[in-house]
Amino acid sequence: MKKILIVEDDQIVANIYRNKFSLDGFQVEVALDGHVGFELVRSFRPDAVILDLMVPRITGVELVKKIRSEPGLEKLPVIVFSSTYLTGMVQEAWKAGATKCLAKANCTPKQVIELIQGELSNNGAPAEATAAAAPATFANNRSETPAVARSGQADAEFQQGLLQSFIESLPATLSVLRMALKGMVKGENEPVRLKHAEELYHRIHALTGSAGLAGMRQMALMADALEVLLKELYEKPKNMTASTLRTVASAIDILGVLFERGIQTDGQEIPAANILVVDDDAISRRAVTNALEKAKLKSVNVEDPLVAYKMLSETQFDLIFLDVNMPGMTGFELCKKLRSHPAHKRTPVVFVTSANDFESRASSTMSGGTDFITKPFLFIELAVKALVYVLRGRLERTK
Repeated sequence: MKKILIVEDDQIVANIYRNKFSLDGFQVEVALDGHVGFELVRSFRPDAVILDLMVPRITGVELVKKIRSEPGLEKLPVIVFSSTYLTGMVQEAWKAGATKCLAKANCTPKQVIELIQGELSNNGAPAEATAAAAPATFANNRSETPAVARSGQADAEFQQGLLQSFIESLPATLSVLRMALKGMVKGENEPVRLKHAEELYHRIHALTGSAGLAGMRQMALMADALEVLLKELYEKPKNMTASTLRTVASAIDILGVLFERGIQTDGQEIPAANILVVDDDAISRRAVTNALEKAKLKSVNVEDPLVAYKMLSETQFDLIFLDVNMPGMTGFELCKKLRSHPAHKRTPVVFVTSANDFESRASSTMSGGTDFITKPFLFIELAVKALVYVLRGRLERTK
């Protein structure tokens, strides 16, 4: 019996993986932090390790380094989970010796088990060889044996059970999220606000994993981005501004809307979006487009507002980011003009501005703006805000 060690600080997610691996014939141990995880690596001697990079006490990256420093564990398969947006940490995990890096929001238990089975049967051969062999293997097994058919049915039933449990628990989860957000926004002092911010981060971290396990892809991807923003806010309180708090609130709101609309789980990718970025400053334009790329959203960027207006007259966009102070035409003026076009009467327009006073907010609203984000902005904040509007637009189109 092959042995699997799961290092995951969310008890619910850890238990789901434990149950699924046990059903598939593995002996399983769970560690809720990196320190216990390393002790179990030594005593339990697993055949493979599944590791969330965001575990307490010893970080996931440090745990990978410690595992690789142990004699005889140089080739132990270590599969790490991370947020899609923590690219720096993922690179560190690769350098430390991780075997595979997976986006937590994208994986079902069945996919993880197939990956582990492939690594265990690979016997230390390069990962590329396994990946190359896999398509041929699947292609040659078109006729299912009764055992394979039963296994497939069991997987489907297990996945359906996960989805049902997730749906049943989500209303209570959303209620807790909203209460934590209220405490974060209205806390009487910074320590209180930070306490609620940390609680909200841990709740969203758990939601990312459970939504991914249940196959609720859009909800998982939204929570994945929000998780990273919340981590930034509680670790660096100076970034907890009116702008970032408004973005957190809108993200929690869209999580509730996604659930209430009952979006089907099949093919739940982030919908393709046509996004326009208008800013006369090249560095600012690049900052916005980089933030959008983090959310896997493509955009067109333009420096001249007059050129942008011509494009808006000819092309439908799903979301527009506008600088305010531009030569030839201000962002407010451009927004007023685009609202005269039937195609853009309701297109979300987000102003990217260094002004955060009441007059600027009033001008944004009066010109037809939907929202604004304050410079200098966090990349992950803009990514979260963009995801909110892209998902909301898709929901409105599928009413």
